[in-house]
Amino acid sequence: MSLFKQITAHEVYPALGCTEPIACAYAAAVAAAQLDEPVKKLTLKVDRGTYKNGAAVTVPHSGGRKGNLIAAALGAFLADPDAKLQLLSHVNDAVRGKAARFVDSGACAIACLEESGFRVEVDLASASHESRCILAEAHTHVVRIEKDGAILYEAAHTGAGPADLAYRDRLKTLAFKDLLALVDSVDGDDLDYLKKGVEMNLAMADRGLACEGTASQLLRMKEDGFLADDMFFRTKNRVAAAVDARMAGVDRAVMTSGGSGNQGIVATLTLHGVGNEMGVPEETILKSIAAAHVVNAYVKSFTGELAVICGCAMAAGIAASAGIVYQQAGPDLAKITLAVNNVIGDLGGLICDGAKPGCALKTITSVDAALRSSLMALKGYGLAEDEGVVGRTVEDSIRNLGRITLEGMFHVDPTVLDILHDKTGGSGKA
Repeated sequence: MSLFKQITAHEVYPALGCTEPIACAYAAAVAAAQLDEPVKKLTLKVDRGTYKNGAAVTVPHSGGRKGNLIAAALGAFLADPDAKLQLLSHVNDAVRGKAARFVDSGACAIACLEESGFRVEVDLASASHESRCILAEAHTHVVRIEKDGAILYEAAHTGAGPADLAYRDRLKTLAFKDLLALVDSVDGDDLDYLKKGVEMNLAMADRGLACEGTASQLLRMKEDGFLADDMFFRTKNRVAAAVDARMAGVDRAVMTSGGSGNQGIVATLTLHGVGNEMGVPEETILKSIAAAHVVNAYVKSFTGELAVICGCAMAAGIAASAGIVYQQAGPDLAKITLAVNNVIGDLGGLICDGAKPGCALKTITSVDAALRSSLMALKGYGLAEDEGVVGRTVEDSIRNLGRITLEGMFHVDPTVLDILHDKTGGSGKA
């Protein structure tokens, strides 16, 4: 399997709802499938990033509820993990009612693990059995399944990590020009899949204006004469609308990038919108989206699956800027380097404080920066290596961003979690 296909298989897929709560639902469904009896108790443990991303986002088919715990409860009562991150599409009134009563009864508990990498652990108990499922490294990556203390499944590992995610280690070693060359391996099936992703995310954007969120506010600002009806506005409005709908729990899946729905929306709809406005052929637009998925995966291999910084702004913003240059100039490394450096210099350090309706604000910041950065780069303008964390090469710039994220901002997530905990009074319902 080509490296591009490995990336898409593990990081570019349909997901219904915010991927962290839905991963909790998936893990609970895997664990529940091992039991022959109704679930009586659920204990959920998640990493810091997953905890904060469940704090304020509405879970689809939950009756308007928010959080990882209700998502896990829904998954436990579905007990059918085959649909993976689209499993909540199977929720009916009976499952919704059982899950709500289960959470409200106090039979469910959630705790935050002292980990920065993605991890979800679900422990279930029925009248006479116990089961466990652990996800790690990626949203659908099961590393262990247990029943009554016996290991039913355990993922194979290499020295560095899970064997089936070893492509990430290879990805980190690539020079950026070789990274862009991965697009050359894209075939007809890949193009069809990329087009499907565009269609899915456009359909979500169509639902977004009814949510009365950020996109609606942008539209009002245009109508009031504060914003011009130009390519920048139209692209940002479309992206914001899709994110508004997704964060509101609208019953429609989107195509992810790097395992994130919002990043998938930024990567696909920015490039689709700009490409159409600038008269770019459809195949070139789709290949630019392929490039964006690859770049997004590359950036996240340095910053982490769930980074302290906003992935929509940084990883997807960098990816979108590279994709715009790709549309106009092909894999021009010099111009793509300028575009990437511009985004990093502009948005570096923008934190992630959890998935929520306000993510739409950050995505329009991301789209605006990607457009400005790439259009400047196409004219030969970009930040130089002596400016801030910008490096001597594009690879250095991204590694520096990773260092800022993993080393320099180590205390950000604990501080954000303390703030969230204070606001909820320690209710533990994230």
